[in-house]
Amino acid sequence: MQVEPPPVSIPDSNLTDQKVTLLMGVRNGAAHLPEQLKSIAAQSHKNWEMLCSDDGSDDDSRDIIQRFADSTPNQVRVLNGPKRGFSANFIQMIARLPAGVGYVGFADQDDIWEPDKIARAVAHLGGQTQEPALYSVRCWYWYPNMDRRVASHLPTRPSSFRNALIENIATGNTIMLNPAAARLARSAAQRSPAVFAHDWWLYLLITGAGGKVCFDSGAPGLLYRQHEGNAIGGGQTATAQVQRKMKVLQGAFADRIKSNLHALDAVRDLLTPENQQTLDAFAQARTATILPRLNALRRIGPYRQTTMGNLGFWGAACLGRI
Repeated sequence: MQVEPPPVSIPDSNLTDQKVTLLMGVRNGAAHLPEQLKSIAAQSHKNWEMLCSDDGSDDDSRDIIQRFADSTPNQVRVLNGPKRGFSANFIQMIARLPAGVGYVGFADQDDIWEPDKIARAVAHLGGQTQEPALYSVRCWYWYPNMDRRVASHLPTRPSSFRNALIENIATGNTIMLNPAAARLARSAAQRSPAVFAHDWWLYLLITGAGGKVCFDSGAPGLLYRQHEGNAIGGGQTATAQVQRKMKVLQGAFADRIKSNLHALDAVRDLLTPENQQTLDAFAQARTATILPRLNALRRIGPYRQTTMGNLGFWGAACLGRI
């Protein structure tokens, strides 16, 4: 599951005809929704539909979406979210997908997409017809107040279940699933408990089931707006990095991993036998005393994409914060 080169730019008529279902979670996004919806309407790939799940907005978000739906007949449906946070909102949409769903993409309410974002994703996934496959692409971390853009990094190591256990490399606003992956995610979402983040859960699920990750190494596919209202955000500033390290010490990272493992255990039959064993070994290792914990983790071999990330993980492991 190595990082893949950009697809050939010649459009395939079979791919341009493929139906893509976009899932957008919305809550109080009125300030930025119009720009995002405009960028979706301008996509070069025209065969799309969108499900917008409003999770209890008390601003003009629902009216904005409804006006957009009226301007794009039969392409947009507005749903009611579960009001349990952004991840539960997306998981509910995944669970409600039809059994024969095709390609499925994910959209945040406050980004701006490049015009070829959908087309590039479908082109990358077009050769993956049988096994589940997840597409992701780089983004611009965008600070609109100063119009500053910072390109996200490419993965430096292969995508795998051992990587997904301790790190997510596929942010939700970049993801598209091929039909096999969408059906897998639908099945899992219908019986998975709550998770911290739907995108990390998808990366775990697809790699755990033996699927493929297609990471687009071309130009960034969207502007990922950074602002105070981000549910998670890119966390690229020094202050954000310090805050992240403090949360690890306070147990936030361990809580997220515990939630992920609980969710995976509920759908363990969807994982490969090898990854079921890895899941069990990792779950046992994280609760062991320090020396057995470190020895078990060394045998399992979880890893992050960067040297600093790996040092941070092993530091957290020594402290029992995983």
